[in-house]
Amino acid sequence: MTITREEVFSKVQEVLVDALGVDDDEVVPEAKLATDLGAESIDFLDIVFRLEKAFGIKIDQGEMIPDNVLNDPKYVQDEKVTDYGMQELRERLPHADLDAFDESRNVDEFSDIFTVDTVVKFVQTKLES
Repeated sequence: MTITREEVFSKVQEVLVDALGVDDDEVVPEAKLATDLGAESIDFLDIVFRLEKAFGIKIDQGEMIPDNVLNDPKYVQDEKVTDYGMQELRERLPHADLDAFDESRNVDEFSDIFTVDTVVKFVQTKLES
């Protein structure tokens, strides 16, 4: 059974409303999980758990959000992601649009790449594999 993008979005929306206590009209594709919806690091763990349950998928630690890249000096220098780090992020996050982040590469802005649409694309990738 194939699940449509709209069906994936609807379930992701439900997960985010439940996990973050936001209204469903706030959960739009371009909404940033941290900046717009108020997600904190602990919330990301809850979101991953809820996505696994809602879609019947397994998400390995660091698969959706590879924070370990940001803590590795070979990927980050002076609070900026290096060329090698960007290459690693692009390989690990094919579902994320990294172009805007690539302009600043500021570690503090990394969470902004995680939009509702990024989560939808990630889940679609997991369901197709």
